[in-house]
Amino acid sequence: MQLKIALLGGDGIGPEVLAQSVKCLRAVEETFNHRFIYDEAPVGAIAMTSTGKPLPDETLKLCRESDAILFGAIGALEYDNNPEAKIRPEQGLLKLRKELGLFASIRPIRTFPTLIGNSPLKEKIIGNTNLVIFRELTGGIYFGKKTISADGTVASDLCEYSEQEISRIAHLAFKAAKKRRKKLTLVDKANVLESSRLWRKTVTEIGESYSDIELQCLFIDNAAVQMMLKPDQFDVILTDNMFGDILSDLGSVIIGSTGLLPSASVGTDNAMFEPFHGSYPQAKGKNIANPIASILSTAMMLQHFGMDEEANAVMTAVHKSFVKKVVTPDVLGSSKYGTEYVGDYITENIVDSDENFNLNEENIWLGKSTII
Repeated sequence: MQLKIALLGGDGIGPEVLAQSVKCLRAVEETFNHRFIYDEAPVGAIAMTSTGKPLPDETLKLCRESDAILFGAIGALEYDNNPEAKIRPEQGLLKLRKELGLFASIRPIRTFPTLIGNSPLKEKIIGNTNLVIFRELTGGIYFGKKTISADGTVASDLCEYSEQEISRIAHLAFKAAKKRRKKLTLVDKANVLESSRLWRKTVTEIGESYSDIELQCLFIDNAAVQMMLKPDQFDVILTDNMFGDILSDLGSVIIGSTGLLPSASVGTDNAMFEPFHGSYPQAKGKNIANPIASILSTAMMLQHFGMDEEANAVMTAVHKSFVKKVVTPDVLGSSKYGTEYVGDYITENIVDSDENFNLNEENIWLGKSTII
């Protein structure tokens, strides 16, 4: 297979972790006889420095012309600490999602048996966690009309959704649940918000067409509590943009590190794959950033294009790095291994696989039904 892949390293540790993903892809090319074409482009704060825009026109054009996008991270301290900034790096990512129609964020959260002790939660609580969050990505409060009074003392953000926006991601989530454990949980705030009431009405009506799927509805506050108390009760979670953002971060608490969680953002014609940790500018250039989330996002990309064997090879190599404790310090505090070494180790184990270290298909971390 031949794929054209846009590489958007972005800010902070983004370029460093993305470089490890590219190493893995080159190993996949060599091992499985594929050809991937890579093109790099700036986005975020680094793009603002050279063009004044967080998403330059040429970057957007490249993304439109590519089969897939691998994204690093976005954000810089000088903007985080400046509430008066009119343009922010994160606006580039939001615009990219909107322009490419990436309406569904798919975020798998599953505990790794060898790393379960890293979580602040007890093993008996999180041991069987295996869920996926479907977060609506191009609507809601992040994209609604924003106002601030002339004196800067009153501000508002409009949360707006259409039935069509809700329906298209709901069908994806129900289809995913059909291939998994046949349970879907809608998370909303329908006791207070009119937009949430539309979510509940629309999803409930769609659920009637999926009679074999158990549909549960939870308010966001209760859902957050339940994720901490008994995460294994969830299979597929469907929710809006802001609530999905919050619940995804709780997933990092469950497994013990944001550096282990991948994600996919998909639309009708485009797809982007990225770790959902931040840019972590404090670690930039120090060779301590965890590349696993980026590498697992790359495995999701391979899976998206039907390359299940290739994705399995990447995930097997990642799992071996856990077993052999070849991880960065955020995973194992005493670890002496850095970003580059971990990336190299995983890459080498894709190219030269150990026949005695195969994963049972049921234990593949991402599972076969993550991407629709």
